[in-house]
Amino acid sequence: METLAISAQTRERKRRKVNELRNEGYIPGIVYGRKKENKSVKVGNLEFRKVLRSAGKSTLIDLDIDGKGVGKVIINDYQTDPATDKIIHFDLYQVKMDEKITAAVPVRFIGESPSVKNEGGILVKSHSVFEIKCLPGDLIHDIEVDISKLEKIDDIIRVKDLKISDKIEILANPEVVVVTVAPPRSEKEIEDLEEQIVEKVEEVEGAVKKEVEEGAEEETDGDKKKEEAKKEKDKK
Repeated sequence: METLAISAQTRERKRRKVNELRNEGYIPGIVYGRKKENKSVKVGNLEFRKVLRSAGKSTLIDLDIDGKGVGKVIINDYQTDPATDKIIHFDLYQVKMDEKITAAVPVRFIGESPSVKNEGGILVKSHSVFEIKCLPGDLIHDIEVDISKLEKIDDIIRVKDLKISDKIEILANPEVVVVTVAPPRSEKEIEDLEEQIVEKVEEVEGAVKKEVEEGAEEETDGDKKKEEAKKEKDKK
């Protein structure tokens, strides 16, 4: 499979320095692995984004730090700023080629379903990512699902139907549905669904209105009782 490369530099682990790094066009990160010493590093923003686009989280990357080869890593995680969507930190996991690892791999749907094209069926995708377990050298970039096999309405492709190497284990129940084709909905079915939604909304609004009215009545009754009690007290 494709192997990419990324060059990193050692950095100091100080918050002030981290903010300065980002302003200078770098992304701070950490490199770690089993029985490996954690290393704080920085990578150019553009370089990291380019590798991320190609690698995702399931492609081996050759890493060097300060010009020295370190080994192979995968992008285990990265964080983005919720306001700007900029990448602000990353985690690289250094792998051992003789030890199995787990990775999240996206599902890629290929082909065209005859039941969708010819019968107006609705393609229902149940999963977009699966976790797999394998040796680093056997990692795959994605899991292909050929939907051209969905020839009839209600046809299903399950995990056990996926064609992948026997060196790779998908960490999911074999009976889990990946994709299926649902019957097309008629105009009548759509109208009925809309009516059900309207009725449900009216039901909820009616219940709320009733609760408010009952609360107002209780408040009024309470006020009347207080007034009567006051009058009785004044008479005495």
